[in-house]
Amino acid sequence: MSEQLPKTYNPHQVEEKWYEFWEKEGYFTPEADEDKTPFTIMMPPPNVTGELHLGHALDSTLQDIIIRWRRMQGYNTLWLPGTDHASIATEVKVVEQIREEGLSKEQIGREKFLDKAWDWTEEYGGKITDQIRKLGASCDWTRERFTLDEGCSKAVREAFVRLYEDGLIYRGDYIVNWCPDCETSLSDLEVEHEEETGKLYYIRYPFADDSGYITVATTRPETMLGDTAVAVDPDDERYQQHTGKTVILPLMERPIPIIKDEFVDSDFGTGMVKVTPAHDPNDFEIGERHDLEKIQVIDYQGFMSAEAGEYVGLSRQECREQVIEDLKEADLLEKVEDHEHAVGHCYRCDEIVEPMISKQWFVEMEPLAEPAIEAVKEGEVNFVPERFERVYMNWMENIEDWCISRQLWWGHRIPVWYCQDCGAENVAREEPENCSECGSENLEQEEDVLDTWFSSGLWPFSTLGWPGETEDLEYFYPTEVLVTGRDIIFFWVARMIFTGIYNMDEPPFSNVYVHGLILASDGRKMSKSLGTGIDPLDVIEDYGADTLRFMLITGSTPGNDRRFREERLEASRNFANKIWNASRFMLMNLEEDTPKSLPEDSEKISPASRWMLHRFNEIVDDINTNMEKFLFGEVSQTLYDFIWGEFCDWYLELIKPHLYDAEDEKEKQTALRTGQYLLGEILKLLHPVMPFITEEIWQKLPGSEGSIMLQDWPKIRGECFDVEACENMQILQEVIRSIRNIRNEMNVDPGRGIKALFSAGDEYQDILENGRDYIAELAGVDEIQIAGEFAERPEKAATAVVREIEIILPLEEMINIDQEIARLEKEKSEVEAEIERARGKLANDDFVEKAPDEIVQEERDKLEEYRQEMEQIKARIDELEG
Repeated sequence: MSEQLPKTYNPHQVEEKWYEFWEKEGYFTPEADEDKTPFTIMMPPPNVTGELHLGHALDSTLQDIIIRWRRMQGYNTLWLPGTDHASIATEVKVVEQIREEGLSKEQIGREKFLDKAWDWTEEYGGKITDQIRKLGASCDWTRERFTLDEGCSKAVREAFVRLYEDGLIYRGDYIVNWCPDCETSLSDLEVEHEEETGKLYYIRYPFADDSGYITVATTRPETMLGDTAVAVDPDDERYQQHTGKTVILPLMERPIPIIKDEFVDSDFGTGMVKVTPAHDPNDFEIGERHDLEKIQVIDYQGFMSAEAGEYVGLSRQECREQVIEDLKEADLLEKVEDHEHAVGHCYRCDEIVEPMISKQWFVEMEPLAEPAIEAVKEGEVNFVPERFERVYMNWMENIEDWCISRQLWWGHRIPVWYCQDCGAENVAREEPENCSECGSENLEQEEDVLDTWFSSGLWPFSTLGWPGETEDLEYFYPTEVLVTGRDIIFFWVARMIFTGIYNMDEPPFSNVYVHGLILASDGRKMSKSLGTGIDPLDVIEDYGADTLRFMLITGSTPGNDRRFREERLEASRNFANKIWNASRFMLMNLEEDTPKSLPEDSEKISPASRWMLHRFNEIVDDINTNMEKFLFGEVSQTLYDFIWGEFCDWYLELIKPHLYDAEDEKEKQTALRTGQYLLGEILKLLHPVMPFITEEIWQKLPGSEGSIMLQDWPKIRGECFDVEACENMQILQEVIRSIRNIRNEMNVDPGRGIKALFSAGDEYQDILENGRDYIAELAGVDEIQIAGEFAERPEKAATAVVREIEIILPLEEMINIDQEIARLEKEKSEVEAEIERARGKLANDDFVEKAPDEIVQEERDKLEEYRQEMEQIKARIDELEG
C-alpha cells in the first residue's frame, strides 16, 4: 500500500516544511540559460516599514500563481523581490524614536540620524518579506534588493546625471504641496483629497478711493494676508468697470490691483477671487502671468511668518479664527456660508497640505511622456483590463513637470554639489573633489533627497545590475508582466514605463495587470482604526496559506474591487479538505508500485475514465486560456467546479465498482492507474494556486520524483479526447440525478435499493447497458430493466424523462404507500392551518391598515408559499392514490 495521508489536513504541519525545502533546494533561483525562454516578474517593492495586508497578499498571490504556472510550462522564471526605503514613512518613525530620547534630528546631525535610520531599518524593517514567505511566494530571495542598496543607489545617480546632462532636470522656485508635519514637499499623487464641510467667507475689500468696496469669497481667510491682487473673469460684465482699480487689503492695509484672468470661475462666490501667489497653485500661475509679488505668510512648519504682521507665530487655525474676529470688528465680514470642498492631506501623516513656494528640483516631463504614450498606443505595453489604458493616457497626456526633491535626510541624496566660491552646480556620479568651473575645493552637497518614486521607477532594470552590462540584465530584461493595484498607476507604473524607455530604449514590461482592492464587508476601505482591517497572518494562522490564496482569487475580475467575506474563507477551507479527502481515498487504494502513467491498453479504460480524461483535456484548455487573459477568478471557479463537482463527487464514485467489484485484477489496476494519473495531473493544475497542499499530496503518490513545482504543466493529449464517451456520461449523470431527485422527493431511505425501468431507443439502450454499474452504485438501484417499450407497467410509479429515456420507478419498491399517504395527509392538515391563519390575519382590517407595509407584504408572501406547497402535496397524494 502507498504512503497514507492523515485523516485531516493540518496546514501548519505542511507549509513551513515545504517552503524551507523549496528555498533550500534553490528552486526559486534561476540562472541565465540561452536554451530556455526567460519569464520575469518584478515584485512591487513594499515599504520596508510595512506589514502584510490583504492588498499585499493579493498582489503576491497573483504573481506567484503566474510564476509557478510559467515555471511548470518550462520557462526560466525569475520573480525578483525587494523593498522600498520609503523616505517619508521611515523618517517619521526614526524622528519619533529620537523625540522619545528628548532630541531632534537637527540636534544629532545628519550623519548620526542616518546611522539611526539604518539601525531602525535593520531591526524593524524587512519584516514584510518574511511575511510574504508565509504566503508561499516563490521569488528568488538570493536576488532580493533594497532601493537604498549600493547597486540601486548607483543606478539612481546614473539616471539623475543622464537626465541632467540631457537638459531634462532643472532647479527652480515653484509652488509645491508642502506637509508642515513631515516638513517636505509632496507630489500631487501623494496628496489625498478628502471632501469636508467647511465655510465660505465673504470679505469686503474697500476701494482705495473710498468709493465703496468689492466682496471676495474664500475658504481660507488666513491666506488673505498674502494677497497681491483680486482677479475677475475678462468676460464677466458685472465687474468690467472695476478692472484696473485698486483696493485696500483688509487688516494689512496694502493696496492691491484688480486684474483680469481667464482662470477665474465667475460662478464661484461673487465671481471675484483673491490672488495669493505664494499659497495657491492656481494663484501662482496667475501671479506668473501678471508679474505679481509672492508674499509668503505661512512658514514651513505651518505657522504664520513675519510677513503676516501681527499674526506672526499663530498656527493656521488660530490665525483663521483671529482674522475672522478682526474682520467682524472692522465690519468687513459680509457673511459666512457652509461649503463642501476637497481638502488636501498628506498621504503619510494626514496633516493638511499647504501650497508653498520652494526651490525644488524638477524633471521636465513632456519629452519623456511622448515615447511612453506611443509605447501604449502601439501595443508594446498592454493594460488589463483595457480601461486602465485610458486612465494612463489621461494622466500622461496632461502631465506636469515632476518635482523630485524632498526635504528629508533618509533617501538618495541628490548628487549635486554647490561651489561656495563661484556658485556653480556640480552634478556628478561620484563626489567631486573640485568645482568644475573654478577648481575650488569648497563644495557642499545638496541637502535634499530624491522622491522615493525616482528610485522605484528604475526598479525593473536597476535590480538587474543597470547601469552595468550584467548577464542578468541582458537575459531577464525586459520583464513580462507587472501585477499591481489600480491605485498605483501614476505613482509607479507610468514612471517605470518612461524611465525604462529613456534608459533602456524599450518598455520594462509587456503587460500591466491591474487588480482591484479588497474592501471590508460593508464596502468601505479596510481600516485597522475602524476595526475593519483583516490581518492576512491571522488568516494563515487560522486557515492556512492555501485557503487564503484560493479565497483571494475567488470571484475576482481584473480591475474590480470586491468585498471580503468570511464565508469565502470557509468555502476555500472546505475545498482544501475535499481535495485532501479525495486524495486520501485514492492513496488508500494505490500500491507503491502502481504506475503513474496511463494504461497502454486504452480499450480497458472504463467509460467513466474516458469521460474524465476528455473533461480534463477541456479543463486544461480552459485554464490556459484564462491564465493568459489574467482571469484568475475564472481559473479558481473552473478548478473548484471540476475538482469538487466532477472529479470528487462523480468520478471517484463512478470508479468504485471497478475497484471493489472488478471482474478481474486488470480492470481494477486500469482504474487505479487512470485514477492516479488524473489525480497527479489535477494536483499540477492546482499547484500554482494552492502550492502547499498539492506538494504534500504529490510527495505521497507512488513513483513521485522531485517537487511538484518542477513538474511539466499538464498538456492536452489528443488521444484522450473522446466526445462520445463524454456525451454518454453526461446522459448517465442526468439519469442518475433524476433518480436521486425522485428518491429525495419520495423520502426514500438512503440505504434502500430500488427497482428502475428504462424505456429508450436502441442508441440510449446501449448507453444505459454500459452504465448499469454506475446507475446501481450512484442512484441506489438494485434491479435495472432496459427495453424499448414495456408490455406491462407498474400501476403506481414515479416517472421522469431524460433526453429520449423514460425512467419508471415503481412506488412499491421505494416506499410504503399507505404510510406515505398518511404522512402527506398530516402535512396537508398543517399547511391548511397555516393558510387559514394567514387568511385570517389578512382579513383583519386593523392589521392591514396599521401594520408596516413590509410586514403585511411578508404575510401575503407566506400565504402564496403555503398555497403552492398545498398544490404540491395534493398532487403527491393523487399520484400515490392513482
